[in-house]
Amino acid sequence: MVSRLLSRPEWQFFGVLPRADRGLAIAWWVLLIARGALPAVFAIAMGRMVGAVQHSAALGGPLALMGVTFILMQVLTPVHQAVSANLGSRVAAYLNDELAKACVGPPGIGHLEDPKLSEDLTVAREFDHGQTGPPMYLNVDFVAGSLVELVGGVASAVVLFGFSWWAPLVLVVAWSATHWLLRESGVWKDRNTAEVRSAQRHANYAYELAVEPDAAKELRLFGLADWTVRRFTERRRRLFELQYAATRLRERPMIWSLLIIAVANGLVFWALGAAAIDGRLPVDRLVVFAQVAIGVGMIAFGGLNWALDGAAAPVAAVHRLEPAMAPAGALASGSLAPGSPTPSPLAPGSEAGGRGAVGIELRGLSFGYPQGDRQVFDGLDLTVPAGSSLAVVGQNGAGKTTLAKLLCRLYDPDSGTIRVDGTDLRDLDVDAWRTRVAAVFQDFLKLELSLRDNVAPAGAPDDDIRAALADAGAADLADLDTRLATGYGDGTDLSGGQWQRVALARALCAVRQGAGLVLLDEPTAQLDVRGEAAIFDRILTATRDVTTILVSHRFSTVRHADRICVLEHGRVVELGSHDELMALRGRYRTMFDLQAQRFTAEVDEEGLSYDTL
Repeated sequence: MVSRLLSRPEWQFFGVLPRADRGLAIAWWVLLIARGALPAVFAIAMGRMVGAVQHSAALGGPLALMGVTFILMQVLTPVHQAVSANLGSRVAAYLNDELAKACVGPPGIGHLEDPKLSEDLTVAREFDHGQTGPPMYLNVDFVAGSLVELVGGVASAVVLFGFSWWAPLVLVVAWSATHWLLRESGVWKDRNTAEVRSAQRHANYAYELAVEPDAAKELRLFGLADWTVRRFTERRRRLFELQYAATRLRERPMIWSLLIIAVANGLVFWALGAAAIDGRLPVDRLVVFAQVAIGVGMIAFGGLNWALDGAAAPVAAVHRLEPAMAPAGALASGSLAPGSPTPSPLAPGSEAGGRGAVGIELRGLSFGYPQGDRQVFDGLDLTVPAGSSLAVVGQNGAGKTTLAKLLCRLYDPDSGTIRVDGTDLRDLDVDAWRTRVAAVFQDFLKLELSLRDNVAPAGAPDDDIRAALADAGAADLADLDTRLATGYGDGTDLSGGQWQRVALARALCAVRQGAGLVLLDEPTAQLDVRGEAAIFDRILTATRDVTTILVSHRFSTVRHADRICVLEHGRVVELGSHDELMALRGRYRTMFDLQAQRFTAEVDEEGLSYDTL
């Protein structure tokens, strides 16, 4: 029972407060209890004042108590709100830190692509953006305000015991019943169904289309602006309708709550009135007990459940993700048996300092993404000799990008082996191996940092950085200290093609720092044909001493590779040089001819030959 209680999201939220900032958490609780107790203290002070007037006693003490209590009630509220806002910001920072560590910690990336974790990831990433609920600094303040009322109701009930033992119990039970009655079909519970969450996602998606710059061009070009606004309005209206329907579910329990509260308060105030009329209850005590009887109502259902749900949801999501992400993103221990030596930091046979090309051998490789419904690879066999270049082509979904992920060891194969210079990749130290790999993916990294830090995030001599930029055709792009982001006063913006050259320079700089394998996944997709051919010639020259694997749909690029591999249905169906595969008249020749048909002229508008194919 205790473990179940402690595992509830609400308790997890309270447990996070001291971890986020112990000092602020202590101050938050002290102020909360003080604010909750002050209304009961004020009621007592009011009774003492009435008693002093009745008996012509000195008024200094009662007035001082009332004055101090009143001032504290006014002063502590804004102080508590400020503490709540700061504590909420610290909680948000703590959760973001924990999420970042949970996301970055695993050596693989399966946890980031696992659909089972996607909903928790969305909640954990976006909880402080104000789209799905109030940001954390407001949530903590909402929780504080609701708890202050709860403490105030309990304090009032304690004082009411001075009148009779049964009166506070009746009121506490009656007002507490609102939590049970209204919680069962409360707003948040019924607004958090799968249908409501779906409507929320659709509304948010339409909203992002309207406000994000990436979609702005095509929204206008294809006349979708009005459609986007209508879609957002319709989805948001549907969301409101579902939320209103959830609220309507509260009508019956609300009626029961009102009846219970009316009966309980009627009994207590009837008893207070009868005692006062009979002379058993002096006026000063009547004033105190009447006020605290009203004050017990502060424990009623208010915004506490809603505020706690909003604050606890991201906390619970992060706590669920932390243990779930580690195994989902873990990598197998490889072929090493228990008691085997520590994984090798470098591929066997590589030169001193970790330099030199590496040979790759795939045997019986099978792999399917977790939660996927098919195998991407099914018995894949492929050899890439050290120092050679291999181009990989095939239809969408053939596994080209997946092959690059496996070689980077972002995933491990389900069966079969990937050998690096004869050693199972799983027997190599992951971090050390990744220093030997340079890659450019389709969704390459764009850092809002200087050009120098974009090309060499881990650092490199400026001469190597400039040489890499020259090899990527970006020698005159910008000064190395120029920040590549327009959100800064000294920043600059880049086109898609320029960004791609920076990404290429990052890989080429890594080669200069010792990488022995270069993986290029559509590395020139945002460049024109002329620029692509020139850049790829430079890439091959810069990587002539390492092993290069290229994934591309453009045959003007792949024909330059030493060998070309055609993937289909998870297997290699053709392998050879461009001339060999053209002579074979198989799948590669068919794809090549289909792409070549786009070019019907001998030269383009600049007088350049289309013979780049």
